[in-house]
Amino acid sequence: MRRKIYQTLLEWKKERKGEVALLIEGARRIGKSHIVEEFGREEYDSYILVDFSKVSPQVMEFFNIYLDDLDTLFQNLELYYRRKLVPRPSRGEEARSLIIFDEVQFCPRARSAIKHLVLDNRYDYIETGSLISIKKNVKDIMIPSEEHPIQMYPMDFEEFLWAMGDEVMMPYIQSQFEKKKPMGAFHRRAMDYFRQYMIVGGMPQAVKKYVETRDFEKVDEVKRDILALYRNDIKKYADNQETKVSAIFEEIPSQLQKHEKKFRLSALQDDARMRDYSQAFFWLSDARVVNCCFNSTEPSIGLKLNEDRTTVKCYLNDTGLLISHAFDERGIVSEDLYRKLMFDKLEVNQGMLVENIVAQMLKAAGHNLFFFSNNSRTSVEDRMEIDFLIAKPTTTSRHNISPIEVKSGSRYTLTSLTKCIAKYAKDLSTPYVLHDKDVKIEDGIVFIPLYMTPLL
Repeated sequence: MRRKIYQTLLEWKKERKGEVALLIEGARRIGKSHIVEEFGREEYDSYILVDFSKVSPQVMEFFNIYLDDLDTLFQNLELYYRRKLVPRPSRGEEARSLIIFDEVQFCPRARSAIKHLVLDNRYDYIETGSLISIKKNVKDIMIPSEEHPIQMYPMDFEEFLWAMGDEVMMPYIQSQFEKKKPMGAFHRRAMDYFRQYMIVGGMPQAVKKYVETRDFEKVDEVKRDILALYRNDIKKYADNQETKVSAIFEEIPSQLQKHEKKFRLSALQDDARMRDYSQAFFWLSDARVVNCCFNSTEPSIGLKLNEDRTTVKCYLNDTGLLISHAFDERGIVSEDLYRKLMFDKLEVNQGMLVENIVAQMLKAAGHNLFFFSNNSRTSVEDRMEIDFLIAKPTTTSRHNISPIEVKSGSRYTLTSLTKCIAKYAKDLSTPYVLHDKDVKIEDGIVFIPLYMTPLL
């Protein structure tokens, strides 16, 4: 399926010309291997993909023995994979062959060799990895400076539309967003697409199954397999943090169901403190299984400078997975429950799903996740909760931060947002309300449909 990261790969090939290897990080099952192999097949004369998750001991030996003899290393790879590598014509030109180190975390020796391989400059190199930065996978190796890391995420809303065969909806959505004009007759169609995206999620296997079958139960089977994979990874790789990491992972739906959605450690253990669980949150975040959103104590320039890491919201990396995680009492989410979600007929607080997918879309759009919470006991005017804060792409001396409120129903108040605008006007850029209705502007607040979130 078509992915935007392909364009990033093209730019790297054309502009860097072998100066650095590309490292693609991301959660398991988001399509890293598929996209790099497609890139190798389409953009090079030849490529070799070394999948270290299932490679033979013989290939592992190549990297243990021949790193000081690259001619022999390349010759052995050619013989083993039965593919001819074509050297770069000359330094500064585009490469003709690509070597892919897939799941490179399983061969730290190969990753640390990137420095020498890039310096050799015969071929281009792409590494992919999951759990690539966790302590267990970087122990005793020198991380090469010749690596250029990029993040890959589950499919975003536009990529989902492409998979559904619609290439024109998102350009129209973007046009209306830029003009701050209503979608009109096309709002309902866009919301129908958005609900399907929220329910199915952005995992390529789940999207592919939905496109092929339109069967939510078959899609759910795919998503539950991915959740099982995540649970197994926690048991295998969480380095003496398995119990805490697992406890946080299993508690995510319950915590997001709460009104404020801040993660309460007391749900895990009566006397729990963030210092005891910080490494577990870090592991889940580093594995790209969750998107952590931290409290910024003031909605002003430098959100990270005001970050309070003891107060966190913990969103699952994919909202489709969250649904399968949350509603799995009988082992599989029923078609009937999915239909009720699709048509907004489920008697449950959908706020957790809507806020989770907003976090997912903001993260994929390049934003770091922050919220604003002030529980002042002395001043009612200071007491407020803002779901998200995002910074403008260009920093100025004032008016840099957009406060965002996410609303999942038709009845809601904007008390906190109004207080925030009144108190922090000099720091704030455009305030937004994300809801399921069409575009409107009221009292200086821009109300936009949820499916416009990626454009913020």
